[in-house]
Amino acid sequence: MEIKELLNQTNKLPNVPEVVRELIQALNNPNVDYDQIAQKVSEDQTLSLKILRLVNSAHFGLSRKVSSIDEATVMLGMGQLKTLVIASGFAGSVKDVDGIDIKTFWAESFRVATLARWFADHTKQVESDIAFTTGIIHNIGRLLLHLAQPNRAKAIQTLIDEQKVSRTKAELERLGFTSQDAGQALLDMWKFPPDLGIAVKNYKAPLVSESPQPLSAVLHLASYMNDCIRESRNLADVQEHFPRDIAALAGINSDIIDSLADAMKLESGLDGLAA
Repeated sequence: MEIKELLNQTNKLPNVPEVVRELIQALNNPNVDYDQIAQKVSEDQTLSLKILRLVNSAHFGLSRKVSSIDEATVMLGMGQLKTLVIASGFAGSVKDVDGIDIKTFWAESFRVATLARWFADHTKQVESDIAFTTGIIHNIGRLLLHLAQPNRAKAIQTLIDEQKVSRTKAELERLGFTSQDAGQALLDMWKFPPDLGIAVKNYKAPLVSESPQPLSAVLHLASYMNDCIRESRNLADVQEHFPRDIAALAGINSDIIDSLADAMKLESGLDGLAA
């Protein structure tokens, strides 16, 4: 099987709003007109309603109700609005997916994104907005596989469960490529900044890639911490197995280990989008 067979099934691809794709395409553009993007968000009724519902939730604790995207921008700032637009756009891009609990999928993606931003805040080599966005879409290839090839996705999961092999090995055996490869291909097709696709492809093993990249390393650290939280591992175990060499690739000082307890308490505040 070839990746293009997945991408050619355009009717099964995640339906990400055009304004969300424009926003991600502009992440590396210092001259982007955010006022124009905010206007486009306002014109997308479904997207804007989801954002306003979240902005008015207890998580943000605003002193008064926000009733427009312009008002949300003033109250929260464009940086926070970008976060909400991207998260909302992807969370609403698919409904039911055979073989995936979509609510759990996005909740974990949001947590990885929040952790990626936290690690990016501890290095000068990775922009926090880019880290957050990459965290949201880090597993988009697996979602694509389940949407376009549900039977193959089910066979891969059976192989993982019955033979206790890694997902990477199972995917290579059944497909000839990994869901990370598929994710990069999808992001490239959407014309997202190349660094995002490279990070999605390489984050599971950032040190052995042809071009080691700090963003891949940050994403690996975020994924590691997400796994630790999901498995309810204790802090001592998390610290002992923390990948210091990958942190070094990200430009993060080893002292970060002393702050991992803070990372384990982070909440995305975005879970309502995955409902």
